[in-house]
This record gives sequence, structure tokens and C-alpha cells, in this order.
Amino acid sequence: MNLVHLTASTFFGGPERQMLGLAPPLSGDVQSIYLSFPEGGKCLPFLERVRQNGFPADCLENDFPKVGRTLSELTAKLRQFRADFLLTHGYKANILGRIAARRLGIPIVGVSRGWTGENRKVQLYELLDKIHLRWLDAVVCVSEGQAQKVRRVGVPAQKIRVIRNAARPELFDYSPERSRSALEQLAQHRGLIVVSAGRLSPEKGYTILVEAAARVLRVDSTIRFVHFGDGVLRESIQKRLEQLHIDKQFRLLGYRNDLDRLLGGADLFCLPSFTEGLPNVVLEASAQGVACVATAVGGTPEVIVSGETGILVPPKDPDALAEAILSLLQNPYLRTRYGQAARERMLKEFTFEAQARQYLELFQELRNEKESSLAGTLT
Repeated sequence: MNLVHLTASTFFGGPERQMLGLAPPLSGDVQSIYLSFPEGGKCLPFLERVRQNGFPADCLENDFPKVGRTLSELTAKLRQFRADFLLTHGYKANILGRIAARRLGIPIVGVSRGWTGENRKVQLYELLDKIHLRWLDAVVCVSEGQAQKVRRVGVPAQKIRVIRNAARPELFDYSPERSRSALEQLAQHRGLIVVSAGRLSPEKGYTILVEAAARVLRVDSTIRFVHFGDGVLRESIQKRLEQLHIDKQFRLLGYRNDLDRLLGGADLFCLPSFTEGLPNVVLEASAQGVACVATAVGGTPEVIVSGETGILVPPKDPDALAEAILSLLQNPYLRTRYGQAARERMLKEFTFEAQARQYLELFQELRNEKESSLAGTLT
């Protein structure tokens, strides 16, 4: 069976890690092929990583706004790859992939990870995505929280399948000592360190984390916060840190491609999002035995069991966030217990092997439906 992943990758991030992580456990039954829109050349790091892992990868030459040429090229690529299924990631892949797949009679499955509503342009694209999802053969939602949103925009319930993200196996084989040493060097600090990571955009809630950090630091000024990631809010967040006089205690360290080797060194991980599909970075921190404080939004409560593997708080509430952070930083026994429980839960419930089994079941169902439909047409 030939499975083509279609995406519009701009860097090797969480969704790309999930796409690539699915391929090895599928390899006995499925040949995974990766195809990306060019995105001005930004797709190349992801495609190179795919090739390094031994899987075919290709880049389209055409892109928006050349819709006709892009569709013709995409259709030709799917025919060349002899695709049996098309798995699409993101609104551009969903919209153009649906048309190309229909031309060839290929079942198409869209993966819905969440909508950010980051700006008006993105909101328009996401509106088109919500409309087009209704016409796909199936929609995979990375959490039950996202599935609820997909149902609300009119996708029939029978088309929706919840298949949660997975923690990559290599994350479980880590050295906490090396991770700690590397993190301390970057943070320039040997005491308690709270780590956050993600895009600095409005829906991620890092403005709230800054306010919470100020409250935490009034209680214990020896704590340090470090954030990995970049985005449109970086300048305004930096200014706010300076206004609060905590810019030396809360450092923005930018995007890093070696986050894996740093997460395991954190005393605590924090995710203050206003909305989430199912956060990969929480899976990764949990896999490395780090307790998490996060907001109870989207699929996050499906990863963090509050009071067992971390603490969940309401979104947009800096007081509650600060209280939860302090409660774990001031209790090393509880912090360690939560971290160990989080790691055990990842090993049991969030593996790519479990994810692959669910995808295979879905593909078989779609294949059976297609064969039944063809048989009905012939009779």
C-alpha cells in the first residue's frame, strides 16, 4: 500500500515529527511517501530529514496562487507514486489534495490538529479548511477536544476518527544529566528552571506566562524561566519582561532544533495556551519525565492528568498559573512523582505503534467502502 503525505512544511516542527514518526511502525504494510508544497524553499529541511530516515520525499514546483498548475502537478505526482491513500496535513493540503484525489479516485484523509485564528488571513484559510473537511473521506483528529470542534463545523460524526499524537521513542532514551548540563549552560543558572517552548503567537498564551512568572519571582527570585521558540510577539513580550524588570530571570532563547536534548533537564514544563489540538511538546516533556503545568484547553487534558502527571489550570489566569508553578517548584517529591507518572503514561498510551494500528484500521475500512461502492456500481 502506498501512502502519500501531503503537507506545506515551513520547518521541522511538531506536525512534521508526527508525520515522520508514523512511517517506521507502518513500514511492514505501507510505503510512506512525503510530498510538500515548496513554501519558498522552506520545505527542504523537513524533506531532507525524511530522506535521511530512508523514506521517499519530493517537493512540488508549483504553489499558490498558480492553482491550476499546482493541481495538475499534484495529480501527476500522485499518479507517479501510485498512491493508494492521500493523508493531508493543513488547509492547503486539504483543499488542493481533495481535488487531486477525486480526479484519481484515491481515498483522502485529512489530519486536523487545531485552528489558531492567529490573524485575519489565517482565519480565512481556516474557514475554507472547515468547509472542505466535510467533503473528505475521513478526518483524523489528534484529540477528542479537536474532534468536538470538527463536529461543530459540520463534519459528519461517522467520518471522524480520534487518533492521538505520539511521543517519539528516542525521547525515552535520554540522559537527564546531560540535558540538565546543557540547559543550565543556556540558562546561565544552576537553580530551579521552568521551561516553555512554542511559537510566540497570541493563541499560545505566553503573555499570560510572563505575568505569572512575575508573580512567581516575587515569591522566589532565584527561579529562572527560559522559553524556546520565536514568533510575532517576541518584541512585545521582551518589552513586557523589561517593564516588569524580570528580563534577566525570564529569557527568550529563540528557536532551537535540539530541544529534545534540553527538555529533560527542566524542573518543570509550562504550556499556557488558549487553544490546542494535542500538544506535541507536552508529550515530549512527559516522555522525558518532566512534570507539566498547562491550561485545560483542547486536547491537553487528554495528555495531562491533573493531580497525577501534572497540574491543569484555566486559561488566561496568571494567578492560577503562578500558584500551580510554585506548588510544584516548592515540592520536589511531588514534582518527581508527577514526572515519573507522566513518563509511564506516555509509554503505555502514546506510542507510534498504537497510532499506526489505528491508521491501518482506518485505511482498511476506507478500502472496504471503496470496494463495496465499486461492486454496487457494477451491479
